[in-house]
This record gives sequence, structure tokens and C-alpha cells, in this order.
Amino acid sequence: MIIDVHAHWGPWFFTMDVAEANLATMDRYGIDLAIVSATEAVIYDAPAGNRALARLLEGQDRLLGYVTVNPRRLREAARDLDAYLPTGRFVGVKIHTDYTGSPVTSPQLREALALVAEAGCPALVHTWGASVLDLAQVCLDTPGLRVIAGHMGADGFRHAIEAAAGCDRLYLEPCWSHAPAGRIAEVAAAVDGHRLLFGTDATLIDPSSAFGAVAAAGLSAEAAERVAWRNAAGLFGI
Repeated sequence: MIIDVHAHWGPWFFTMDVAEANLATMDRYGIDLAIVSATEAVIYDAPAGNRALARLLEGQDRLLGYVTVNPRRLREAARDLDAYLPTGRFVGVKIHTDYTGSPVTSPQLREALALVAEAGCPALVHTWGASVLDLAQVCLDTPGLRVIAGHMGADGFRHAIEAAAGCDRLYLEPCWSHAPAGRIAEVAAAVDGHRLLFGTDATLIDPSSAFGAVAAAGLSAEAAERVAWRNAAGLFGI
């Protein structure tokens, strides 16, 4: 069983044709279930992308959705959370800090994550470098909030270790277009194994990158199973 907690649906603005690739990509790598955000929502228009994804999810049993939230448009965000989370086809929230110009330290991001906490679902938040430490602090300051540090800080993965040690409601998801030797093994050795998740960033990045990086970490069978799906199933209640 494999659950990909960081995937996307819809075309990108790059010269690549992947709009219909989700299920084929999942089949190729044996991914049973993916939690996806609409690319249109992440990079351009959150309400339009969420609306399009909702229509797609009505006919899918291997995809679940993130409601994408733009922290600079909280009225729209609140409306979409109210509309889509009760359907059961959306199980979390996606926030991209860079595309929306809302760094983790911004008041807009704090207000958006307060909305997420009220909604009672986890949020996948883009992190890079030391921003994962800022995310841990926002989580500590927001009762009930559960956050996934997307990319687990990328080149700031050692900050992610510190962040996870300081906040037991912060989870780490490792996908990255680079694969430095020993990165995932170092994190897995230092972080509570119940807070490590599996993500690929498909269809932006081929899942082979994430699969190879996790395989190279040499996790025990029990730890690998937790990363592959058990931790995600518990976090999202699926």
C-alpha cells in the first residue's frame, strides 16, 4: 500500500503535457492513493482550481483532494473550505507560500492556518530552507493545527529535524527535485517515525525521484510501511 500525500492534478505552465497523467503515473509506480491539489489553484486561481478538482473527484476512487488556500484571499478560502471539506472528497488544505507571496512568517499565512485549524484538517505547506522552523512555531502558536512541511525544507532538511523535535503536530514530507545522499536516512534516524510521510510532487516531478531517495535510506520494514501509508492513513483518517 502506498499513499502519496503530495501530488497534483492538471496542467503546468511549463512545456509539458501531464494533464491526464495522474492515474497512469500512479499505475506505473504502484501508488494506490494520491492526495492532489489542482495546479490551477496552486499557481493561479484557487477558487477556479478547487472547483475543477471537485468535479474531477466526484468520479474518482484513487484520488483525494486538498482545498488550495491563498492566504491573501481569506474570504474565498473560508468559502471553499466550507464548500468542499464536507464532501469527504477533500481531506486537507494546500498552501504554497511562494506562489502566493505569503511567507510562513507573514500574518496572512498565520490567519490562513488559523482557518485550517478551525476546519480540523491537516495542511500541506510549502517549505524551503529555514522556513520549516517558522512553520513549527506557527503550529505551536495555533491550538489544534496539524501541518505537513512540504519538501521537509528541501535543502533545509536539518532545520526540519529541529522543527519536528519542537512540535509534535508537524509532519515531514520529503519530495524534492534533488536527492542529496543520506538526506532521508539522516532525518529518519532523528525524527519520530510516526511523523514521516511519503510524497512525490507528481505530476510536476517523476515519482522515481522520491522512490529512489526513500529506497536509498535503507529503512526497516516497519519504518518503510509507516512512511509508505500508515502514517498518512492515520493523519488524514483514511
